[in-house]
Amino acid sequence: MGIARTHDEDYETREFKTLVALAAMERRKDNGEFKGLTSHSSIVDLQDKLVCVTSGVSFFGFALVNHLLLHGYFVRVLVANQEDVEKLREMEISGEMMGCKSKIAVVMAKPNEIQGLMEAFDGCCGVFHTSSFADPAGLSGYSKSMAEMEGKASENVMKACARTPSVKHCVLTSSLLACIWRDNSQYELPPLVNHNCWSNESLCVDKKLWYALGKLKAEKVAWKIAEEMSLNLTTICPGLITGHEFSYRNPTATIAYLKGAQEMYANGLLATADVRRLAEAHVSVFEAMKTTTAFGRYICFDRVIQCEDEAEKLADEIGIPRNKISGNSSDFVFPNCFELSNKKLANLMSRTLRSCYAES
Repeated sequence: MGIARTHDEDYETREFKTLVALAAMERRKDNGEFKGLTSHSSIVDLQDKLVCVTSGVSFFGFALVNHLLLHGYFVRVLVANQEDVEKLREMEISGEMMGCKSKIAVVMAKPNEIQGLMEAFDGCCGVFHTSSFADPAGLSGYSKSMAEMEGKASENVMKACARTPSVKHCVLTSSLLACIWRDNSQYELPPLVNHNCWSNESLCVDKKLWYALGKLKAEKVAWKIAEEMSLNLTTICPGLITGHEFSYRNPTATIAYLKGAQEMYANGLLATADVRRLAEAHVSVFEAMKTTTAFGRYICFDRVIQCEDEAEKLADEIGIPRNKISGNSSDFVFPNCFELSNKKLANLMSRTLRSCYAES
């Protein structure tokens, strides 16, 4: 297994001519933002290739956009303000944008306006809700109010997906934190962490684990809406998202994820997921959903931080003291309790998410 490669040049040219002949990128006259790819009932091929990514300028969202482009998709990037539009434009100018630039468009919509979300999703066959929020002050990492916002945004996105006829599939980016925070005193043996596990909301509140709470609320409400409105939903729960300059480019989520890091490390539950491999896993799951071989929840990770050397390396990458992760490691016992169980996928897909391309 490995990272997706670009299409053969001749194939890319033929595909480009076919699809771009049926869709165009325009600028709105009122504010100059990209309007996006035009939807038309006769564009059958485009309907199977057009997807929308929320929070597409975030660290993970942008990686996902790139991988979708490399897989031949047209991508609408959903942003909430003009600042995000400018960020995306800077990324394009800097050369960070992969694949065919003509296959990407930007649309602006507020997460609290369902009608605006529906208009943004119209014509798309799928939506990737990466569920990314940032601390406006850049200090607290993640707050209780942001956890509430995360849950409400997820509810609105799911309702908009369910009410948009063209949307056939939705993939939500949750977090491993939505699975692991449980009261271990209730278990005589170390618990198995798999796709059936849910964190305890009261425990998250008591420990002030707001990022975990936000992801938990976002995923639970997503499944509630999916069941009520017959939305085809799959969720992916990754460990701490890492990658090139991740602590610089993703500081809020990194700091927020590591609240409770010492306890996670002590219990063998501090796992990481490379951003590129996580993006590839999302695309793989989305394509498998088309054949109904992928559904439900999946845990995705590269490695589990289980020794002091690994903890020290991670701390150095983030720029924090080692004891913020490992604490006094001599007091810790490492139970062998972290395990994945993605039985709902075919063997190949299961290996893909289980080790997140560790075999590549």
